[in-house]
Amino acid sequence: MSKFDSKKVMPRYLALSVILSLVGVAVVIKASVIMTAKKSYWEIVAKQQKRDSIPLPPKRGNILSSDGQLMASSIPEFKIYFDFQPISKADTALLNRMDTLWHEKLDSLCMGLHEIFPERSAEEFKKHLEEGRNKVVKEKVKKTVNGKIKFVETGKTSIGHRNWPIWPHRINYSTYCLVKELPFINAGRYRSGFHCDTFKIRLRPFGSLAQRTVGDMYAAKDSARYGLELTFDSILRGTTGLKHPQKVLNKTIDQVVAPAIDGADIVTTIDVGMQDLAERALLNEMKDTLTRADMGVAILMEVATGDVKAIVNMERTPSGRYEERMNNAVSYVCEPGSVFKVASILVALDDGVCDTTEIIHSGCGIMPFGNRQMKDHNWRRGGYGDISVAQSIAYSSNVGVSYIINKYYGSNPTRYVNGLYRIGIAEDLNIPIKGYHHPNIRMPNTKTTNRAEYWSSTTLPWMSIGYETQIAPINTVTFYNAIANGGKMMRPRFVKAVQKEGECIKEFPPEVIKQQIASPQAIKKTQDMLRDVVTYGTGRKPMQRMLFPVAGKTGTAQIADEHGGYHSGVTRYWLSFAGYFPADNPRYSCIVCMRKKGLPASGTMSAKVFRQIAEGVIAQDLKTRIEDSRDSASILIPDVKNGNIAAADYVLSQLNIKTNGNWAGYYGKKNKKEGFAPVWGKAIREADNVTLSKRSTDNRVMPDVTGMGARDAVFLLEDMGVRVHLSGRGRVKSQSIPSGMVLKAGMTCELHLQ
Repeated sequence: MSKFDSKKVMPRYLALSVILSLVGVAVVIKASVIMTAKKSYWEIVAKQQKRDSIPLPPKRGNILSSDGQLMASSIPEFKIYFDFQPISKADTALLNRMDTLWHEKLDSLCMGLHEIFPERSAEEFKKHLEEGRNKVVKEKVKKTVNGKIKFVETGKTSIGHRNWPIWPHRINYSTYCLVKELPFINAGRYRSGFHCDTFKIRLRPFGSLAQRTVGDMYAAKDSARYGLELTFDSILRGTTGLKHPQKVLNKTIDQVVAPAIDGADIVTTIDVGMQDLAERALLNEMKDTLTRADMGVAILMEVATGDVKAIVNMERTPSGRYEERMNNAVSYVCEPGSVFKVASILVALDDGVCDTTEIIHSGCGIMPFGNRQMKDHNWRRGGYGDISVAQSIAYSSNVGVSYIINKYYGSNPTRYVNGLYRIGIAEDLNIPIKGYHHPNIRMPNTKTTNRAEYWSSTTLPWMSIGYETQIAPINTVTFYNAIANGGKMMRPRFVKAVQKEGECIKEFPPEVIKQQIASPQAIKKTQDMLRDVVTYGTGRKPMQRMLFPVAGKTGTAQIADEHGGYHSGVTRYWLSFAGYFPADNPRYSCIVCMRKKGLPASGTMSAKVFRQIAEGVIAQDLKTRIEDSRDSASILIPDVKNGNIAAADYVLSQLNIKTNGNWAGYYGKKNKKEGFAPVWGKAIREADNVTLSKRSTDNRVMPDVTGMGARDAVFLLEDMGVRVHLSGRGRVKSQSIPSGMVLKAGMTCELHLQ
């Protein structure tokens, strides 16, 4: 018989089913109400709980010099604020406690701020903070209007500013840490309301040194402006990460979805010492009263590798200051002038059409070409007469160089221009700096109507001496660097490696553009001609009495003004000197260019800067340790002044310097107690020992105390019963009582120290 009693069990199941059904219906009804009637309310709640993804900015990489010194680095700066409504108004107990803490700590907080920021007093800080705490603020809510998020006023107001600036300027990290330790602020962000905005700024420890080449960043946004900062921006910038803020138990926790990858460091070829040397040398000459240049460029390059060790770009601003405003070393293309003559003669030597010994009849320094007359700079003094090809370079003869080029290439100028391209003077260097302009050397063309491209009967002779072409200084120094390198042309290198956490992840090895720009014989003859320029030519005067040989070429060109003309107002000149040093074993090539208005104007002005750079660079390479410059067979013994010989003996013994041990005794043959006066002397260097020149011990005779220190002189004279008055500082220069005079009781001696 079954024990199941349906009369008792079924009503229970029925009641349970009814209850569950009612619950289900209630859930559905509640969900419907939320989805319809209260939809807007819960959307606002959801938006408050959900936050958009926040990007994680990476740390920008550093720019380093060739020896690892920081040239540009990113550091944080902070703008600090108070949120005077950090605590919910519903939590009245905590709100009251924080109000009490505020009033208790306000004075000490303001005193601490005054100590950190002394420009504002504690009373001013107190007034400023109370103003922000009592400020009436209109409440706003975030709404989406026409697909755009806007803040709309609700019509309600609250007391206390949400972002009240504590200090109006940005502060560095160390100052920020000091502020965080102040009373009330150290209670934490969610209680005190203290918060900050973080900014990344680019710091250059060496200031404006190589500023245009290193580059800069826009202050308001993380974006590179120019220089290596812009060229290698993708490497320096790194990869931005991503995080999702989530609210858990009334606390916001950042969940990192993708970590930020910091940027790598780039190692440049710039040498800080050489850069500073080149900049100071160029500025000094530009500011000279005779020069008064409005623009200057200097480039120092390593011959073997093409590394740019220094690059200076200076311009005079309307206010009279000199700043690096444009990278003219790579972007300013103009007619190079006489430094181009070397390229013209090298083409002729490489083609074998002439030799350096060929004689040129330059006459009185004036020679017609087409419908114009070519003149040498000394034509008023009768010119150079008969000169060789080598002398035409040494004396920078316009007539001589133009005559050779016109003689052998006048009937086929295309061959000459092709030769210029062959030797690399017109090479596109692909410089990794924005703004680089490649050279403009046009091919013969008589059919064009464009005046800038038209090839006339005077184009060839004037092109041969550096006119009717546009070349940047970086191309000229690269060409001279190839001559110094035996004909091998190297691409200028600004960055040699990329590092990450001290490890090299990418290298930029030296790159050869042309293995040989001309035959070895032509290169050797060109090197000899450049030596002649500074031996007896136009570069002789500024290079006199140098301790090492140099080679180079001066250049002076009249250039067009900003309107493209040559004779509108004051004439503008482009002064240059390009060369290398030491000439017998070239290590560095260098070019110095200056632009100025009016006379005097000469390439020797740039040659002066070249000399200062060359001498400074070579001096940096010299050994400075005294052990390397002192003869190992000699014995270095310091001079010992008259005075306390016992003290001198102790010092010399501590320096391991041998003495003869015969100081005649500090108190003579007997000690002072027996009535003998001290015996004084001077240490004299003599082979490996020191001897003394004894002085008289007679108390009745005035001793010679010149050269003694004040302490020793006073001790000696007062011990002999002479009163002493001192004036000045240092050693005894003179004494009022001459030495050898018989002393009398009560005498006073005036000692002048210097």
